[in-house]
Amino acid sequence: MTEVVIDVGDRHIREINQQMQAEAAAGNSMLVRNTKSRHNLGIGLPAGAKLKFEGSVGYYCGGLNNGATVEIERNSGWGTGEAMASGDITVGGYAGMSVGAAMLGGVIHVKGDSGPRCGVAMKGGDIIVEGKIGYQSGFMAHKGRIIALGGAGESCADALWGGEVWVAGDIASLGVDTKVVEPAAEEVESVESLLASRGLEDSSRNWRKIISGQRLWYFESRDANAWLMI
Repeated sequence: MTEVVIDVGDRHIREINQQMQAEAAAGNSMLVRNTKSRHNLGIGLPAGAKLKFEGSVGYYCGGLNNGATVEIERNSGWGTGEAMASGDITVGGYAGMSVGAAMLGGVIHVKGDSGPRCGVAMKGGDIIVEGKIGYQSGFMAHKGRIIALGGAGESCADALWGGEVWVAGDIASLGVDTKVVEPAAEEVESVESLLASRGLEDSSRNWRKIISGQRLWYFESRDANAWLMI
């Protein structure tokens, strides 16, 4: 596999993404330089594509990912990996608001903290955050796991529908219609196995698994206050 250098600079984003698609189709890996924290880079990349962004990127990087392996050296703006179907995205620093929004599958690994609403409306896959997840992370998630090693902000898992939020560390507060349950041994093993595959082994973690309280599943008009609390 040949590595091709792509310079972002002030080029049109469509031109850059078209070049990425062409290099992926040719089987080349990509090193993306001079990113200038530009937005919408690496959108809709196919399975097998491999690319690394030097420095930081703007919002929606790696969105609609369809199986590519994406590495972001430093920080990323909001919506990283938005609606990705599969693949692997690693953020070397901080990830902004709504990382992994509406994702369907794959893994997003954030080595720093993440902003508010991490995993909002996610429908599958795993989000690993080595630092702290921001407020309302997991908001209305339907499926998948958010795994936070450094704690969670306010309203954690607010209005969670069917996904799971795993937290090792302090939780500022829980959101509406959530509950903390004791995870089964095989569930803990699954989470720890995923973390170990990323070089994050630690058998001393005290996990709290947050799931839906299911009160909002069966909404009745007389219970309108439950929705007003969201």
